[in-house]
Amino acid sequence: MSAREEILARIGRAVAGGAEVDIPRDYRTERQVEDLVGLFAERVDDYRAIVHVVPAADLPATIDACLGERRMIVPDGFDRPGGWSDLKSADGVVTNCAVAIAETGTIVLDHGPGQGTRAQTLVPDYHLCVVRADQIVAGVPEAVARLDPARPLTWISGPSATSDIELNRVEGVHGPRTLVVIIST
Repeated sequence: MSAREEILARIGRAVAGGAEVDIPRDYRTERQVEDLVGLFAERVDDYRAIVHVVPAADLPATIDACLGERRMIVPDGFDRPGGWSDLKSADGVVTNCAVAIAETGTIVLDHGPGQGTRAQTLVPDYHLCVVRADQIVAGVPEAVARLDPARPLTWISGPSATSDIELNRVEGVHGPRTLVVIIST
């Protein structure tokens, strides 16, 4: 018997004869939010990300202004020419997203067109993410409903940060130190 089988057998014996428990599954699946863009921008800003809300017509100029002279990874499918592919020499990455969550200020990448690979979005120190207003949903259940669970998902809530035992915040340990979010309306 393998260790896994032994553990499962022990659990089975421990719960044998126990009462059946009905687990309610009537979770809230939708939330009404008057201003999805405003709430999302506020929550992303709370995470110390840099946030720009711009009309779609101003998007290219805003991207150019944010990127400056940085050497950026531009994934296949992102509507911008050029870019670097070498993680060692790139200053950052510019991506789209799959969905964004207003309630939590979270961006979700499913690494589809224009979103790059996991390495491309986690290794560089700078990440600029473009979020279209129609990609913003109120809550997590709505986001999950839009996602394909078979795809690799990266959930981003602000720049990478952690704290040591003395609660000293350190940014950029597990991903980009700087997160710029441009919301296109």
